[in-house]
Amino acid sequence: MHIVVLVTASSKKEAQKLGACLLQEKLAACVNVIGGIDSHFRWQGKIDKAKEALLIIKTKKLLFTQLVKKVKSLHSYEVPEIIALPIIAGYKEYLDWIDDSTR
Repeated sequence: MHIVVLVTASSKKEAQKLGACLLQEKLAACVNVIGGIDSHFRWQGKIDKAKEALLIIKTKKLLFTQLVKKVKSLHSYEVPEIIALPIIAGYKEYLDWIDDSTR
């Protein structure tokens, strides 16, 4: 099964560093980095907001646990957002490419 993993980071620079590491270690086939995200959230009992960057990561479900460990080891947040969504359908050649590009 293939998944899309969403991770927010404190800056575009941090997001690019995370993405490069995931690609280098073949935990991801593709990482999109979108800067300038306005995030609004509840943290430690208060409503807060921050400028963040968003990583959109394409990978295999089989690699999710390893991907989480790697992101947590590099991330600046105490509790980083790391959520996975299933890819329920996709262009076969693209999904095959994800398989070929990851462990």
